[in-house]
Amino acid sequence: MRISEIKDEINKLTLEDKLSLIEDVWDSIARNNSELPMHEWQKKELDQRYSDYKAGKQKLYDWDSVHDELRNTYK
Repeated sequence: MRISEIKDEINKLTLEDKLSLIEDVWDSIARNNSELPMHEWQKKELDQRYSDYKAGKQKLYDWDSVHDELRNTYK
């Protein structure tokens, strides 16, 4: 089946079925996440950030604070 045919079929689904399908697609991606392509610079950046985190060099923010700041900034 071609992508255009799949899209046509998706458009026929109910919202509930579309959301269920999205969940299944994300689960499928998560199961195969080791296959996701990543550039070497991205790997190095993630490694550096993780090292900084473990060494206590990262300033961490809880979600509520971030959410509040975003809401106040983009009212």
